[in-house]
Amino acid sequence: MSQKTSFPKHEIRVLLLEGISPTAVESFRAAGYSQIQTYDKSLPEDELRRELAAAHIVGIRSRTQLTAGALAHARRLMAIGAFCIGTNQIDLDAAEMAGIPVFNAPYSNTRSVAELVIAEAIMLMRGIPQKNAQCHRGGWSKSAAGSHEVRGKTLGIVGYGHIGTQVGVIAEALGMHVIFHDIETKLALGNARAAAGLHDLLARSDIVTLHVPETPATREMIGAAELAAMRRGAHLINASRGTVVDIDALAQALRSGHIGGAAIDVFPVEPQGNADPFVSPLTGFDNVILTPHIGGSTLEAQDNIGLEVAAKLIRYSDNGSTLSAVNFPEVTLPEHTGSLRLLHIHRNVPGVLSQVNEVFSRLGVNIDGQYLRTHPKIGYVVIDITATQAQAAAVRDRLAAIPGTLRTRVLY
Repeated sequence: MSQKTSFPKHEIRVLLLEGISPTAVESFRAAGYSQIQTYDKSLPEDELRRELAAAHIVGIRSRTQLTAGALAHARRLMAIGAFCIGTNQIDLDAAEMAGIPVFNAPYSNTRSVAELVIAEAIMLMRGIPQKNAQCHRGGWSKSAAGSHEVRGKTLGIVGYGHIGTQVGVIAEALGMHVIFHDIETKLALGNARAAAGLHDLLARSDIVTLHVPETPATREMIGAAELAAMRRGAHLINASRGTVVDIDALAQALRSGHIGGAAIDVFPVEPQGNADPFVSPLTGFDNVILTPHIGGSTLEAQDNIGLEVAAKLIRYSDNGSTLSAVNFPEVTLPEHTGSLRLLHIHRNVPGVLSQVNEVFSRLGVNIDGQYLRTHPKIGYVVIDITATQAQAAAVRDRLAAIPGTLRTRVLY
């Protein structure tokens, strides 16, 4: 059944979970939204569904699971913000077929991740993890053995995207040689050079750092064979996705001494909350830095994420623009000063647009501008009109009755 909504900002209810940065709240208030409910943590499923039933916009981080079942209770929901990079916690297909665009923050924590990676590279090359562990146990190993500067060493970056390129730029400023491997042809920054392939990079690098997305192709892309291809004593850093490295194979390579050290921020299985135990084959290695998936967890990054995602949600709510939505046709729209704007989200089947236009013809309403984009499953058409609010409401009701309609809305 299609959803039709049309209401002023002060009636739009915004639900923000998991301690989202106050910058998001400030952004919504500055844009005229007054009904904002915030929670410091994720909610139990029953409470989550009750809150979703009343929400028009919801913002979450990584712990809240917006499954198809949860979204089925969100009859009023018109947009979702993932205040993080990943969107695995959201059923994107279910949201799409409910006419709900999902926005995330793919770049706002880039610098935070890059700084952590560089810091870990230096610590690993100096042998600091094991020296730190020895001191905590009352030991004292004052020696230069196995301790190296990063200057002049080779850093291999697997995945040369927004984070990988920043890592490379910072590494070069420290005097490192940078090589990279990516499945797509990328323009090198600074003096970085593309490796001939993954195994060429592994064989040439003193430190290998991973910055790839989670896909079937990247699942355990660093396994026993790849670890064996690395230089003896080289170090591995993974701040991308937990499924990218075969953890058991890495533990074996560390145990044998072939891998000199590692820094791992992401794991195949992670605790659901801070009170849950962390279990990994990598615990107990003095030469391994383990961090609880906090590569992008800085206050600066969270503030930037709050601003970025809130801006996208506000722009969609106010304007209808869906630029950078991860599950939705992307439409960049001008302001609609002097016009009313109608949003029509529908299943991507033949004949819908002609029926949409027929509604305006029958009601004698002139179209000032029209924008259409489609995905394989849904279509999104935006129509600007000069009309009274009563006329716009009548048009909206007719549009909502078109077979295949998922959602309609009027922006005043």
